[in-house]
Amino acid sequence: MFKELKKGDNRLYQAARGTSDILPEEQPYWRYVEQAAADISRLYGYRRIDTPIFEDTGLFRRGTGEYTDIVQKETYTFDDRGGNSLTLKAEGTPPVCRAYIQHGLQNLPQPVKLYYISPIFRYDRPQAGRYRQHYQFGYEAIGDADPAIDAEVIDMAWRFYRSLGLARISLQLNSIGCRQCRPGYLSALTDYYNSYAGELCNDCKTRLEKNPLRLLDCKQPSCQRIAESAPKNTGYLCPECDEHFNKVQEYLGQMGTTFELNHRLVRGLDYYTRTVFEIQPDEEGGAQSALGGGGRYDDLIEELGGRPTPGIGFAAGIERIILNLKKEGVAVPATPGLQVLIAYLGDAARAEAIKLAAGLREAGISAVTTTGGKSLKAQMRQANSLEVRYTVIIGEDEVKDGTATLRDMANASQETLTIGEVAARLS
Repeated sequence: MFKELKKGDNRLYQAARGTSDILPEEQPYWRYVEQAAADISRLYGYRRIDTPIFEDTGLFRRGTGEYTDIVQKETYTFDDRGGNSLTLKAEGTPPVCRAYIQHGLQNLPQPVKLYYISPIFRYDRPQAGRYRQHYQFGYEAIGDADPAIDAEVIDMAWRFYRSLGLARISLQLNSIGCRQCRPGYLSALTDYYNSYAGELCNDCKTRLEKNPLRLLDCKQPSCQRIAESAPKNTGYLCPECDEHFNKVQEYLGQMGTTFELNHRLVRGLDYYTRTVFEIQPDEEGGAQSALGGGGRYDDLIEELGGRPTPGIGFAAGIERIILNLKKEGVAVPATPGLQVLIAYLGDAARAEAIKLAAGLREAGISAVTTTGGKSLKAQMRQANSLEVRYTVIIGEDEVKDGTATLRDMANASQETLTIGEVAARLS
């Protein structure tokens, strides 16, 4: 039920908790990261896909996992007016896989390579680099189980971060096995953790029963100490998974991509199989600080109703990337600003200014006129505040002569031109 506002209610509205406005001064960082994402995707042959902002709730329950933190605690789920349960996009991979099945992309040459940039919604505790609405860049390679694809996807992620100018990062790598070999590891892991059951946090006590693999991913210091001595999954891999993981490492070495093996790396989603990886900032340990990550999900397409189809992907939060760009002092290109302000004195000059502004824009030159009948001095102050490179001044004499004064704001030089010459001079 909506609260009725009383007359005279002067409530000051703010952005909802866990969301933020991306103000103009922040936009250069966003354009920089988005352009780098598009460039790396083109370089590796990925094409863009955009999926709806909400999906059938079952897509995330079946795809992401019933007992993951995302589904258990963090989704924005609601019933629409038709009684359908819908969920705001909680992560990027299940929607892309749903689109792959729905649109028959399995009939294209495999693997199908897709990338996206999309808002993601999770009811999470807001903190630096973590928001309830955040933006994610991700990509998926669907339809090929070759370990060379794993290595390519990982190498692509690594080169993406390096292309941004981030230097203090490391690549973490692990394999969590498959349906055949994982049960043996989960049994050994459960036996190990049962001896520490009384020392686990409340979430991990639930994980011990519902999702033992996630025990290794807990961020609580007491649980991290227990995880340090836990059995290592690589000792339980079946021959096929062991060979696959060795090949991934071999191919990464041939690409010159440096990585570290991390037996505690499991990722937080149930659909992962075999290869998992993360890129982490060097000065902060633990998965909570990860800049991005991904892994193989060879059973997910089948789980969502498609035929058995292997896949692997990667995703990164753009806000967290920008936070680390600032920490490392990476300079980003400025967004092109306004080039010209047209100042005028008098109604006749105003008409000429409006026509000139339209002509400049037609020529691809960004231009505005002043408004409000300001004095010339005030108009020049406005030009300085807008940081334009040039100011065009039109007064009564200029209207009579068909001329304008072009002032270079950088060095205070100026020249008189005909109205027709202004656009050519600025070009």
